[in-house]
Amino acid sequence: MALHHFAGPLAVRLGARYLLIMEWRAEGILLSVRKHGESAAIIDTLTVEHGRHSGLVHGGAGKRFTAALQPGNQLSLTWRGRAADNLGVFTTAELIHSRMASALGAREALAVLDSARAVLTEFLPERAAMPVVYDGTLVLLDALGEADARRLAYARWEVMLLTELGLALDLRHCAVTGAREGLAYVSPRSGRAVTAAVGAEYADRLLPLPSFLTTSGIAPDRAELRDALTMTGYFLETWAIQNGLDAKTPPARDRLVALLAKPEP
Repeated sequence: MALHHFAGPLAVRLGARYLLIMEWRAEGILLSVRKHGESAAIIDTLTVEHGRHSGLVHGGAGKRFTAALQPGNQLSLTWRGRAADNLGVFTTAELIHSRMASALGAREALAVLDSARAVLTEFLPERAAMPVVYDGTLVLLDALGEADARRLAYARWEVMLLTELGLALDLRHCAVTGAREGLAYVSPRSGRAVTAAVGAEYADRLLPLPSFLTTSGIAPDRAELRDALTMTGYFLETWAIQNGLDAKTPPARDRLVALLAKPEP
C-alpha cells in the first residue's frame, strides 16, 4: 500500500527560538548507499513527488540498517532539512519490500538492477517529480526474478525513461511508408522507426530495432536485448549532449551490455 504523502514546513523549538525546517514523508526506491564518517550513510532514493533525492542516515552504516539499505528496496522515508535544497537527514528509512533475493538469484538480474540504478543516478535531474519513472522502475524491479520478463521490462524501461526525459522515440510505424509491420531500424537523427525494406540501403547508418519492442507477446533473448540497448544507449547520450550535460552511459550499464554478449549459462 502506498504511503500517504506529506511535504511542508515544520516549526521546531530550539531554546527560546523556533527553527523552520522542511519535512516530507513518502515511499521511495533505494538507488545507492555510501558510508559517511564512522557510522552514518548517505543514501540516494527515487520517490514520486521528489524524484531522485539524497540524504544522510545516522547509523546507516550499522547492522540496524543492513536489511533495509539494500539497493532496489522500497523504503518508508521521512526527510528533514533546514532548506529544501539542503542534503538533509532521513529520520526514517524503514523497509517496505525487499528485492535483493530475486536479483541475487541470477548474475544477469543483478546486472540489470545495477544498470538501472546507475542510469537513474547519471541521467535523472535531482529533486524533480518523476511519477512515471517511479512506477516504471517498480515494474522493472518486480520482473527481476524471471529472465524473459526482466529483459522485456528493462528494454521498455529505457525507452520510457527517454520519453520522460523529453526524447521520445517513435517506434509505432515506419517514418517513410507508415507501415506498422517489418520495422527493423531507428533513425539516429529523428528517433523514428523504418522498415527493413526502407532501411536496407542505409543499414550501416541506422540503429537496430529488435522486433520485441514493436510486437507484443515476444520475449527477447540476450542478443536482442543487447541490440535494444545499443539503440537506447545512443539516445541517452544524445539527450545528454543536447542538454549540455557531461553524462555518458555508466560503467554498470556497459557491464550489462558486455554480459549480454556472452552465451547464456
